[in-house]
Amino acid sequence: MHTSPPSLDYQKLARQIKGWAQELGFARAGVTSIDLSHAEAGLQEWLDAGFHGEMDYMARHGMKRARPHELHAGTISLISVFLPYLPLAAANSEEILANGSKAYLSRYALGRDYHKVLKGRLQQLADRLVKEIGPFGHRVFVDSAPVLEVEIATQAGQGWRGKHTLLINREYGSYFFIGELFTDLPLPADPQQQEEHCGRCARCMTACPTGAIVAPYQVDARRCISYLTIELKGSIPLPFRSMLGNRVYGCDDCQMVCPWNRFAVNTKEADFHVRHGLDDVTLVELFAWSEADFKQKMAGSAIFRIGYEQWLRNIAVGLGNAPASPGVITALMARAGDPSEIVREHVLWALGQHGVYDTDLRPGLLLF
Repeated sequence: MHTSPPSLDYQKLARQIKGWAQELGFARAGVTSIDLSHAEAGLQEWLDAGFHGEMDYMARHGMKRARPHELHAGTISLISVFLPYLPLAAANSEEILANGSKAYLSRYALGRDYHKVLKGRLQQLADRLVKEIGPFGHRVFVDSAPVLEVEIATQAGQGWRGKHTLLINREYGSYFFIGELFTDLPLPADPQQQEEHCGRCARCMTACPTGAIVAPYQVDARRCISYLTIELKGSIPLPFRSMLGNRVYGCDDCQMVCPWNRFAVNTKEADFHVRHGLDDVTLVELFAWSEADFKQKMAGSAIFRIGYEQWLRNIAVGLGNAPASPGVITALMARAGDPSEIVREHVLWALGQHGVYDTDLRPGLLLF
């Protein structure tokens, strides 16, 4: 627990924290209390509907997500920060999505792993606080524990929850990462932004390729392309495969159509700049990567955690949806006998999409 004298000016300290956060590269910081009880009913309904899919940890943690003091004992104030990630020089998203031979990867994953970047930066903020007031109780969170990040950010005046459930800020749009610093400091809470600015707009809902936004502010993760390509470990359900198009890691469609992203700010963080040309690369090229290639190129990337098998699974689906060409068929046939049952299954499905079936896979077969 924090042992600073009660005479400490916490109003002034909160202002200093926000300034230090911006010095560290965060767009802004806000402070809120730990009372998230109003979010518990909605969270329970979402879990009861099964919308979390195979993300068992969400049900396992239950209401702990809405009770910060249960996550870190002694917590009485929450500091919310966000950091833009949109790379300035990345290829145009709409153009990549429109070219079925290219691979589309969510723009947040084109650079280094955001977990490490934000955690390191938040720890620097905590260290700066220690230097100012001495030791205090705290814990850093970046999408790494059962934390209601958007709810905390909304309550801290950072913006509002869009109908796609992501946080939107008037000056920054929604292309940013969120992080939290739980503290035992009695910091004054910022006023919550009472008004949300989506109005009658439902572009995110109609743009979702799989209809995952089943109602305003409610996403069925089981239908979400980010879930299907990242969180789901087994086979991608057949009805969704053609809907994935060329999206092989995550999906940005709901953000791309959001009018507020006209104000999206490009990142200043070198760590989020495009690596290995992942913003504009063909599916065939990525499918040719060996496991060693994957591990070497994806080291330090958020993509690394899905593993090579899931990577190939996703790309196989993309190739099944790609315009037919000798290169696409050759790439798929080269992995028709892959050691992984999951990869083989998706490769054979993809070949079937191009009119090539199990019985056709004979040596010397001329497809073109």
